[in-house]
Amino acid sequence: MERIAVTARFDEGGKVTPLNFTWQGRVYLVDSTGRRWQDEFGEHILTMVPGGRVFELIYHPGEGAWYLKPVEPGSTTA
Repeated sequence: MERIAVTARFDEGGKVTPLNFTWQGRVYLVDSTGRRWQDEFGEHILTMVPGGRVFELIYHPGEGAWYLKPVEPGSTTA
């Protein structure tokens, strides 16, 4: 996992929606979000960017920080 910068929207109920993120010097726009789950580290959100690439973004509320975990094609995630 790698710490990254994310622009996100928090609604009135506290649900977070990532809008874009910066990874390896490139800004990725989030086309859509999919499955979400919580664990001891934070909220995991599967995101799809243009071109169909999928990333797992993890929001750690205790740190107020975001992390990225690339999803390998064909792999399964939690």
